[in-house]
Amino acid sequence: MAKIKGFYRDYTGSEILLIEAIKIFKELNNYESLKNSYNYLGLLQLDINEHDRALKYFQKSIENYNKTNKKYYPAFFNNIGNAYYNGGQYKKAIESYNKDLNNNNINITQYATLLDNRANCKLDLGDTTEIKKDFFRSLKIRDSLKIMPGVLMSYLRLAKYYTFLKDTTTAINYSKKANDLAKELKNGRDYLASLQQLADLQPKNSKKYLDRYIQFNDSLISEERRAQNKFTRIEFETDEHIEQNKLLSQQRIWIFSGSLAVLLISTLLYFLRVQKVQNEKLQLEAEQQKANEEVYVLTLQQQAKLEEERVNERNRISAELHDGILGKLFGTRVSLGFLGMQMQPDTQEQHQTFLDELQNIEKEIRDVSHRLSENFDDATVNFTTIIEQLLKDKSVIGNFKPTFTFDATIAWKSIDEVTKANVYRIIQEALQNIIKHAQAKNVTLDFGLKNQNLLITITDDGVGFDSKKGKKGIGIKNIKARVDKLSGSANFFSKIDQGTTLTIKIPYIPKNAA
Repeated sequence: MAKIKGFYRDYTGSEILLIEAIKIFKELNNYESLKNSYNYLGLLQLDINEHDRALKYFQKSIENYNKTNKKYYPAFFNNIGNAYYNGGQYKKAIESYNKDLNNNNINITQYATLLDNRANCKLDLGDTTEIKKDFFRSLKIRDSLKIMPGVLMSYLRLAKYYTFLKDTTTAINYSKKANDLAKELKNGRDYLASLQQLADLQPKNSKKYLDRYIQFNDSLISEERRAQNKFTRIEFETDEHIEQNKLLSQQRIWIFSGSLAVLLISTLLYFLRVQKVQNEKLQLEAEQQKANEEVYVLTLQQQAKLEEERVNERNRISAELHDGILGKLFGTRVSLGFLGMQMQPDTQEQHQTFLDELQNIEKEIRDVSHRLSENFDDATVNFTTIIEQLLKDKSVIGNFKPTFTFDATIAWKSIDEVTKANVYRIIQEALQNIIKHAQAKNVTLDFGLKNQNLLITITDDGVGFDSKKGKKGIGIKNIKARVDKLSGSANFFSKIDQGTTLTIKIPYIPKNAA
């Protein structure tokens, strides 16, 4: 049950079941099962980026393995190396991989995996010594043994390697191989990874690959949620069914067979009906969510295009003022200057006054022209203007005073449209919550950058809530779901009558840095 829940990313449910199982295995002194349970518990921590905790559980797995009399070797240090790698400690990761590679008890499959992982880690360190040989040796072993998920991973790593070497043609070739194989194996995670690689490697076709990425990622998330809900529903229905059976067993001597048959049939029909309705509802919600995502991406693109046109029009007017009207005024003033030489002294003073006024007019037009053509970041204006307009619109509805600040160094133009669409929806959902519940008079929205993370802070001076008790409304769940989709984190800080602060941290990975 824990592995099924973990497969569908119900990490909390999986961890609870594993801990219950570990208690039982400890009572039975079942060290083999304890070794497996702690190992899987460590893998769960890797999925949620708890690297130190993962290392702790992998160590416990080794301790229980040492208490068994098994002759096989499970290559523990590969998992430990992965924990160090995911935590950015590449040198420690390489040391761990080498421990297993130097162990004669590892099998050929483990050997291929370790070679591939070590070469990938070296690549991230910028050390290309012999990594090409290791990558291809790993691929050869996996291909000869028909370990197709391993072959898929080798293709992705080789694409990454040739991208590092700036051999784009070879990199694209391996990315396409990975994409085709992932589709054949129905491997959603690596299929998304191959689409991201292709989008980065082929800027001209990036929109096509990103559209596929969005569509598949949305369907994958919907499928995982559907599976999680279904698993929870099965657990609930199973518990209910057990309780019913106990009740029916007690009453069996009092109830004749006909009534029992009618009851069972009615119950079965009821659950079938409920399940059908729930499935239809989930399918409709998934389709609606997908459609909404597409609409918001298109809306952001259209608004950005309109803003760009406004900037171009301002520049055109600036050029017209500077090159056209200013030129004509200057020519007129020069001509009048020559004409003034022929005037009588008593009129020359008044004539000079008019020339000075013309010069002042030229200066004012030049100042206006310069202000119109000030050099600013179109990408920042585009997206921040859209967000600022959203904040203004919501402030009218919620009757609060908006304040908007942002870090001008954020390169919005290089951030993919999916991220921007989700950021827009997160802010929209947060503002809607403020309007519905906070009764705020002032709302502040801030965009910042810190340690390669995009920080979004939304603060209101409303009624607040008790954050210790937690809030489980639909709005908060939607915000956290979207932040999770972007591999970020969301935290609410609030006290009664002291307002609320929502802090969101999202990895900042511009396209040109990916």
